[in-house]
Amino acid sequence: MSATNPERIGDISQKVAEFEGELQDVVRKNVTYWRKPSENEVVSADGINAAIQRVAGASLDEIDHVIGQLESMRDTLRREGERVQHEISTYADLSQSAMASMKIIAEGLARWERPTRSLTDAARAVNATD
Repeated sequence: MSATNPERIGDISQKVAEFEGELQDVVRKNVTYWRKPSENEVVSADGINAAIQRVAGASLDEIDHVIGQLESMRDTLRREGERVQHEISTYADLSQSAMASMKIIAEGLARWERPTRSLTDAARAVNATD
C-alpha cells in the first residue's frame, strides 16, 4: 500500500469539512421545518443522501477499485494454484515413470551381468587347467 501524502490528507480534511458543513445545513433545514412547518418545503432523505454521496463518492469509488483489484488477485491466485497442482501431478507421474524405467533397466543389466560372470568363471577355469 502506498503511504498517504500530505496533499491527500489535506484533500480528505477539506472533504470532511465540506461534508460537515452540508450536513449542518441539512440539519438546520430539518430543524427549521419541524419548528415552523410550511407546505412549500419538502424535506426528504434525498438531500442528505446527495450530500453524503458527494462527499463519500470518491472514497466509495476507491474502495470499489480496491475490491476489484482484490477479486482479480484472488482469481489469479486460484488459477496459479490450479496450475501448480497440475505441474506437481505431472511431475509425480513423470517421476513414477522414470522409477519404473530405471527398475526395468536395472533388471535387464542384472540379467546380462550373470552370464558374463559365468563366462568369466569358465574362462578362468580353462586358463587354470592350462
